[in-house]
Amino acid sequence: MRKIILSLLGILLIIGSFLGAKKIIANKKKPKPVADKVVKTVFTETAKNGTVKIVIPASGNLEAKRRIELFSEVQGVFKTGSKLFKSGQKYSKGQTLINVDANEYYASVQSAKSNLYNSIAAIMPDLRLDFPDVFPKWQSYLAAYDLNKSTPKLPEITSEKENYFISGRGIITNYYTVKNLEQRLSKYRIVAPFSGILTEALVTEGSLIRNGQKLGAFIDTSVYEMEIAISASLVSFLKQGKKVFLTNLNRTKEYEGSISRISGNVDNATQTVSVFIEVSHPDLKAGMFLEANLDAKEEQNAIEIDRSLLLENNQIYVIKDSVLDVLAVKPVYFSDKKVVLKSVPDKTVLLKRPVPGAYAGMIVKPYVSNDQSTNNK
Repeated sequence: MRKIILSLLGILLIIGSFLGAKKIIANKKKPKPVADKVVKTVFTETAKNGTVKIVIPASGNLEAKRRIELFSEVQGVFKTGSKLFKSGQKYSKGQTLINVDANEYYASVQSAKSNLYNSIAAIMPDLRLDFPDVFPKWQSYLAAYDLNKSTPKLPEITSEKENYFISGRGIITNYYTVKNLEQRLSKYRIVAPFSGILTEALVTEGSLIRNGQKLGAFIDTSVYEMEIAISASLVSFLKQGKKVFLTNLNRTKEYEGSISRISGNVDNATQTVSVFIEVSHPDLKAGMFLEANLDAKEEQNAIEIDRSLLLENNQIYVIKDSVLDVLAVKPVYFSDKKVVLKSVPDKTVLLKRPVPGAYAGMIVKPYVSNDQSTNNK
């Protein structure tokens, strides 16, 4: 009985092996499935040559066009004025910025003016006798002489004898001594040469000011300038007085300025030229960062695309019969994000966005929006 069961199991095993081998052989004969070829959908645009404005972007910080640094040419105590000498203080043209105590020096000036007056008065009797024709003008000068006012100019000397007489008495020497002292006295008071604001204050009322000491800085807030560096190859397209539009860092405000000056030197290291833009607006302040867009020129028969679409060797991808191909182009201007091209025929279908892994001969499918599909129907 045991032998019969083992024989049956062996027969079944042989039959199963035969059937399994037959199935394996049948499966080998089946063709392998072919993977579907993936066709990428790409965004395209049609080239249309026209006039492209070349705009040069630049940026910089504003500086006051008129700025003066205040220095003392005399020594003395800083006297308190009508306004505190503090940063941010506004002054109108002609108002006193700094007033240094000059009482002692003022007394020496008055003494010199008095000596000049006495010197002229001493020669009046001799003038009456020896120069009766010039006596009236010197008498009028002496009558109008006021110690509390600036010393007037001496009467014009009309003859050689009069010149010798006046010079011999030391009148001319005394006069210029007085004028020199008066000029020095005026330096004890510093006035605002224009309306503006104090941006730096290095002294306070009551402090001792020394000769040559820096006192502060004063600017005109009505006009500002911004210095920018422009490539030397593009400077020829910029003209003095050309309008320039500037924006703040957040691009929330726009200001209109103009090119005020163009430097005559080219920087050896950067090959750029300094261009100065003048701008006025109540919201502007010194040190503010602005961005400028300068219209350099207009390029005819050109197109503008993203710089990422320009390949090496100055080529771009174009689409011909749903296949990518390359086209040689001529770049004429590069910006941070764009490039201006020439030598691109009209109605050439270009890529609008870069395609990862793109190559010449790649089959692609142009993207068609729902609006375009509806219009085509």
